[in-house]
Amino acid sequence: MEEPPAAPIRLLLADDQKLMRQALRVFIENEPGMEVVGEAQDGRSAVIQAKTLQPDVVLMDLQMPRLDGVAATEEVLAECPNTKVVAVTTFHSEEYVIPALRAGASAYLLKDSEPEDIVAGIRSAIAGEFMASPRVTEVLVNSVVSNPSRPKNDPESVAQSLQLSEREIDVINLLCDGKSNREISQGLFIAEPTVKSHIGRIMTKMGVRDRVQVVINAYRNGLVTLD
Repeated sequence: MEEPPAAPIRLLLADDQKLMRQALRVFIENEPGMEVVGEAQDGRSAVIQAKTLQPDVVLMDLQMPRLDGVAATEEVLAECPNTKVVAVTTFHSEEYVIPALRAGASAYLLKDSEPEDIVAGIRSAIAGEFMASPRVTEVLVNSVVSNPSRPKNDPESVAQSLQLSEREIDVINLLCDGKSNREISQGLFIAEPTVKSHIGRIMTKMGVRDRVQVVINAYRNGLVTLD
């Protein structure tokens, strides 16, 4: 017996620019397995519609009237725990990136991203993976490595203290390169479920809750360097 087709990913578009919402709607609705169920032109409306529609993903602009995207992200996730928020914005400075991630955004993408990258960000959020535009990743890394209080640790000592295996260190390095689970599995010639198991153990050993915190922790503690 054939399995029934998977339910489409339901999206709410939150952006104060009508043209941007229309552009997002066009390429999302041409993507198999995705549908737009609503639009919001400000942060307060985004929260209200998220509570009503219970979308799988909200594409959230960060600068909107009535309620900014960071505050709206916090409220949406508090009211709709099964919903993921993907930040899609013009801004990639630290003052925007860090608050959005702290609020719980599952991805941080720039508006000049290619449509396929935004689609990939949506699918990554659904899969529980973090995705960021390259310039955003650079901001995160620079924020960590430029901190004068960051200890100058020996990577081998850090790995030993965390009881990380050589394979787990390989996975961490690829995570820090921005690789997805599929890319990691291909690079290390292991199955995707094995990659997920490694990442789960790494998060447990580091005491963090998601992939982006693994990356930040690795740079902050000297386990990985910019070299």
